[in-house]
Amino acid sequence: MRWMMLCESDARMALAEPVPAAYLSSDPPGNCEVSLDDILLNSSTRTLKAPSIEAVEDTKKEARQTGMRGSKASSPPASSVWTTRRDGEVRLRMDEKGIGSEAPKTVHELFKEAVSKYSDYYALASKKDGQWIKLTYKMYYDECWKAAKSFLKLGLQRFHGVCILGFNSAEWFIADIGAILAGGFAVGIYTTNSPEACHYVAENCSANVVVVENEKQLQKILEIQHKLPHLKAIVQYGEELKEKRPNLYSWSEFMNLGKGVPDTQLRKIVESQKPNQCCTLIYTSGTTGQPKGVMLSHDNVTWTASAAARFIMLSDAKEKQELVVSYLPLSHIAAQMSDIWSAMTFGVQIFFAQPDALKGTLVDTLREVRPTAFLGVPRVWEKMEERMKSIGAKSSALRRKVASWAKGVGLQTNLKRMNGCSDVPVNFHLASHLVYKKVRKAIGLDRCTKCYTGAAPITRETLEFFLSLNIPVLELYGMSESSGPHTISLPHMFKLTSCGKELTGCQTLIDKPDADGNGEICFSGRHIFMGYLNMEEKTKEAIDEAGWLHSGDLGKHDKDGFLYITGRIKELIITAGGENIPPVPIEDAVKEAVPIISNAMLVGDKAKFLAMLLTLKCNVDVETGEPGDELTPEAIEYCQQLGSQATKVSEIISSRDKAVYAAIQKGISAVNEGATSNAQKVQKWLLLEKDFSLFGGELGPTMKLKRPVVARKYKAQIAQLYKDADTPTAAAPAPRQ
Repeated sequence: MRWMMLCESDARMALAEPVPAAYLSSDPPGNCEVSLDDILLNSSTRTLKAPSIEAVEDTKKEARQTGMRGSKASSPPASSVWTTRRDGEVRLRMDEKGIGSEAPKTVHELFKEAVSKYSDYYALASKKDGQWIKLTYKMYYDECWKAAKSFLKLGLQRFHGVCILGFNSAEWFIADIGAILAGGFAVGIYTTNSPEACHYVAENCSANVVVVENEKQLQKILEIQHKLPHLKAIVQYGEELKEKRPNLYSWSEFMNLGKGVPDTQLRKIVESQKPNQCCTLIYTSGTTGQPKGVMLSHDNVTWTASAAARFIMLSDAKEKQELVVSYLPLSHIAAQMSDIWSAMTFGVQIFFAQPDALKGTLVDTLREVRPTAFLGVPRVWEKMEERMKSIGAKSSALRRKVASWAKGVGLQTNLKRMNGCSDVPVNFHLASHLVYKKVRKAIGLDRCTKCYTGAAPITRETLEFFLSLNIPVLELYGMSESSGPHTISLPHMFKLTSCGKELTGCQTLIDKPDADGNGEICFSGRHIFMGYLNMEEKTKEAIDEAGWLHSGDLGKHDKDGFLYITGRIKELIITAGGENIPPVPIEDAVKEAVPIISNAMLVGDKAKFLAMLLTLKCNVDVETGEPGDELTPEAIEYCQQLGSQATKVSEIISSRDKAVYAAIQKGISAVNEGATSNAQKVQKWLLLEKDFSLFGGELGPTMKLKRPVVARKYKAQIAQLYKDADTPTAAAPAPRQ
């Protein structure tokens, strides 16, 4: 999967500052008093007499490696870098020096530091009835403390799950952190999950509590409640309850539950937590099977947040507060690391988008907030591109001419910058005044200095489109198992289609490279996960005996150390002739050559030749996410340029529209000309009547293509492609599914 900060000198200064005693306190909100006993009991030495310098250094080293804290310091050190037990502990992957040697922290310690530094700075902003309601970092911490006590009142057990099912909100963050403080696991569930998929996650993590946004999500849990033996309560936060039920609470009821729980009870749990224990479960999207529960430790979360934030040079709030819009699914590690953990580390202010953000309102929030950093999955950037092209097509001839000139200047100037040329031509400044600044303002990114994309591959065409408008969209790469980011591109250090370079303190290995340098990408560092919950064999498959995490992705480094993803091992197509073919580069090339194509999937495993399933760009129902029959304005314009009057997918397929079919074949032939061998040429293709979507099940929550699902869905049509293997041609259309 592709994934998402204090200058280096400032970071060193910040780390060199003495830690205030209040950081060591686990006192309840509002109580900053700390006794000598408190300090000594929270230190790694656990003694009342002054130890020798040698003893302190030995203890520090052991604590760094094992992640020990407080009263647990006498237990045997963790010997393995992985575990699958919910209460397991791992040996931290500490370095001898540098960022990888920094002292481990628990989530609570990180939060206390944030409160100490940014107490009165705004942390969270939620729009209610047209007004922004804001919480400061101090208020944010207090709410999380209250939520933690309420979870204890509901009977949350140590190392049991609190599942959260809903759109991004302050309540989501508070439930997440409250669950961790109370000794449980924070577990996000995708809002698009079916009741059965929700059941799998909730049962797998032994959930004691499920927090839902609204009636729609509540009904999913009520449907499976009888199959969840550990479930004790359900909490709803986004709207008022429609009916009273036993063990069902509104958010306000829930937050008041813990009033009678002593602070000492929660403090004891907080003090028992160690950096090398699990605090969060991220469930993989299940593209190739049942989701796996990725166990992330306190250290995974807190160290990675700091390392990533510093790498992309997030500003400390005391210098200039960064502003971020939260809208991507928080059940995904990318959004959690960006919106919760890195934000907390540097005092970022988070603004929550509206629940219908991805149905069209995101740009309104962006215009209002004007974020300084923005992370979008490829589909978000593609939607922006399509919208801008659609508006541009309706402009006057003069405006179109000026925009075309400016984009040409922008692309060439930025490509030269990318290759190390610092000269900026005079016409670039003119183009910036006439076009670039206006475009940035129109999409709310006029203050944004960090535009990122991750979680799935993005096409070169989209990257060049934004680069031509002087908006470098920077790629990053990682996975849930690496706590999010592993490599990141920077404004002064990027190459198109590369995922950048690894974070400081992280290492990359290209395993078993071929003649071209392509091999499996493997990771090492403190960001590597603990293991898959209750899945020992899967964990051993992922982490080898030397401790390297095997990503399953194929990639290579260029001479400058930039990482490029070239495919996925499990996606490799092995032809009847035995040739290994990564499908993604060919699919991307076809989409770039034929702008009307929305999705492409290469097939041909164990077959004599390659074929391809294609879908066209069409409008999508904003409520359901179901692809329709109407072509997008951009696709209609493309058809008109070809001489076709088609406005619907069905019209093109039913008539086998000569102009469109010829254009598709021409594009595929052009891609074939660049193939490295005949085996890599697309011999046949089939146009499907319905685009791939989350609604149809062909795409996962992060918009990744579910190849096995598509292969099953169109099994008969794929088989037909290979029945008559004589001539390369467009096959008969597939019926609507």
